[in-house]
Formats: sequence, C-alpha cells, structure tokens
Amino acid sequence: MNAALIHDRLHIKTFWEKRIDNDSRHAESEEERRSRSALTRLREEWLVRLENRNKHLKNLNDTFMRRTKTETHA
Repeated sequence: MNAALIHDRLHIKTFWEKRIDNDSRHAESEEERRSRSALTRLREEWLVRLENRNKHLKNLNDTFMRRTKTETHA
C-alpha cells in the first residue's frame, strides 16, 4: 500500500475520532448544564399553579351553576 494513502487514512481516522470525542464531551456538558437549570423546576411549578387555578375556576363555575339552578327552581 502506498505510504501516502496510509498517512491520509490515519489522518482522516484521527480527525474523525477527535471530532466524535469533542461532540460527545459537548453533549455531556450540555446535558449537565440542562440538569442544573432551574427551567424544568419552574415549568413544573407553573404547571401546578395552572392546575390549581383551573380547579379553582371550575369549582367557582360549578358553584355558580348550582346556585342558578336552585334559584330558578325555587
């Protein structure tokens, strides 16, 4: 085999191994950054608040509907 071809293959292999390693490290650091982020916790808190608000509004609406039904029948 030609020495230049072997050198080129080794160079290409080394290039892609470094690229994959760098990309893997970057993905790991990004995942770690996301796990430390408060965004997930804030989203969960807002979902709880929204659910509580919706329950409260539904209860108010149900109470209002019951009152109007009893007032119309009385």
